[in-house]
Amino acid sequence: MRRFDETICCNLEAACRREWLETNGIGGYASSTIVGLNTRRYHGLLVAATKPPVGRMVLLSKIEETLIIDGRRVELSCNQYPGVIHPQGYLHMKEFRRDPFPTFVYEVEGCLIEKSVFMIHGENSTAVQYRVDGRAGVDNCFLELRPLIAFRDYHSLTHENWALNASLTIESGSVHMEPYPDLPPLYLAHTSGEVERTGYWYRNFEYTVEQQRGLDFREDLFQPFVLVLDFGSDSQAAILASTERRGIESAEPARADEIARRKSISAFSSNEFVQELALAAGQFVVRRGEFHSVIAGYHWFSDWGRDTMIALPGLTLATGRPEVANSILLAFAAHVDQGMLPNRFPDAGETPEYNTVDATLWFFEAVRAYAEHTHDYEFIGSRLYEVMADIIAWHERGTRYGIRADSDGLLLAGEPGVQLTWMDAKAADWVVTPRCGKPVEIQALWYNALRVMEELAARFGKDADRAHYQTLADRALRGFPDLFWNESAQCLYDVVDRETRDASMRPNQIFAASLPHKLLPPERARKVVEAVERHLLTPYGLRSLAPGDPQYHGRYEGNVRSRDGAYHQGTVWPWLLGPFLTAYLEVHNRSADARRQAAQWLAELRRYLNDEGAGQVPEIFDGDAPHRSGGCMAQAWSVAELLRVAAELEVT
Repeated sequence: MRRFDETICCNLEAACRREWLETNGIGGYASSTIVGLNTRRYHGLLVAATKPPVGRMVLLSKIEETLIIDGRRVELSCNQYPGVIHPQGYLHMKEFRRDPFPTFVYEVEGCLIEKSVFMIHGENSTAVQYRVDGRAGVDNCFLELRPLIAFRDYHSLTHENWALNASLTIESGSVHMEPYPDLPPLYLAHTSGEVERTGYWYRNFEYTVEQQRGLDFREDLFQPFVLVLDFGSDSQAAILASTERRGIESAEPARADEIARRKSISAFSSNEFVQELALAAGQFVVRRGEFHSVIAGYHWFSDWGRDTMIALPGLTLATGRPEVANSILLAFAAHVDQGMLPNRFPDAGETPEYNTVDATLWFFEAVRAYAEHTHDYEFIGSRLYEVMADIIAWHERGTRYGIRADSDGLLLAGEPGVQLTWMDAKAADWVVTPRCGKPVEIQALWYNALRVMEELAARFGKDADRAHYQTLADRALRGFPDLFWNESAQCLYDVVDRETRDASMRPNQIFAASLPHKLLPPERARKVVEAVERHLLTPYGLRSLAPGDPQYHGRYEGNVRSRDGAYHQGTVWPWLLGPFLTAYLEVHNRSADARRQAAQWLAELRRYLNDEGAGQVPEIFDGDAPHRSGGCMAQAWSVAELLRVAAELEVT
């Protein structure tokens, strides 16, 4: 259980840095700050995945809550309007906790009001439950709820308009509305209470995080009705927002089911840190049709190929869910085209995008990890091997964006104006880190993929294939050292492009020392690890560029162009701590001292997980101390890589 008392909740700045997240397993979510003040356009009580796991729409933005005690009205809500916070319900908060759901506790005139929020797994449904205690001397106690709806794409904002259909269907225990003909309906089931039609626009909500990001940040929301719940005869009440018709009586059984589901997610381990990460990991695994996929990050990413393959071992294999890994591998294998894995599935559900060189190569490592954990070679041989062989063949003869094996056995990639590696920031026509030619991590991944195929071909008795992959791998191994070793810096060049060698000190070289099949001999691997530790390691992960570089940006802030310019130019990435720790342990022979040091390096991110992260790990941190978090508040590969190494180390 994570708990923040009134010292945090009544400090608006501190409270708004802490966000909660509930997910439904099909791409939808509910999220806000721990005081219920929405600071992002992406916040909402019901953000529905209309084309699971994408097509996300903010339907129900929030519910304004007023406690009425013996006729006295006390506002519990909290909003940012131009120049003012109104109401200031956070001043009545005693605590926010997760046990396991987001739970808000208010104290008003001796009454304790507890509110909890959870989503029903597999549905676009959010339940909000209320309980009142300690009403001694109170004759009348009511809760007035005013839903505020947006009904928009989650990247957009709503403004007052006359196209909205304000009509309601009011039935016993339910209100139904269809504000726009091309969007889903919204059903609001509730415990017994009085419903009054209203139909007001609340104008000029401000989302401070969007303002800081240089984006539009003002929105109008529509308030269709007021629901008044009487606590005179019962201390509990609830409202259930859904795109499906549901009765309020289904909320409590759904709550019990969700508690049991979460317990099952963390039951594989008795280690508290691993359990914490496993619960965070469970929020990223979603359904895509008959298969599973991975949401790369909340709030705005969809399922990305690169992120999915990197995160797969930590999210599924380290948590004892190989059947989910199996499903994910099948889902992406089905979309391989011209030897390439899709980089992402667009939000609107159009054709997948194929603009990555590394996602495809991470697929091989994900398959290798799956084989190591499950020994399910029958599945790999019957469902994946031919796909993998075709991928290698395409890379040999050449595929999109100049991706092809060169005469030295290494892999070329890139065209002007295109960003293909994970360092993929692009602002308009400006590719910030193009890395055309031969990026170092691509060579490490390519070599690893060839050795994986060599091993699989041998296992399946495909001798000609085995010999071919061995030849390709041996050629890459011979071509790499002289081309990439930077003798003066005692580490690896980041990119080699014909006669140009980029000596930028970046973390990409760590993969040459961390992947199972290594391009480096032990002594050089040790030197790479030492160089990365010396220049890039922070308490929250690895910087994407060393501080001494002229292109270094220590702060990720400002408008879109400013942030994109800093994204891979010094920003800290937590996910990189995973491969760094793997490489560190290996070059130190997994000694007891090395394991203790690795556990110490994980400690600060664990502290963040239990404090400001409120149960999640973000996408990035600033390169400069105090390393403020940024980007997505919850990122799949950040959680997955920490979980993978924490489970291996059994960090206590």
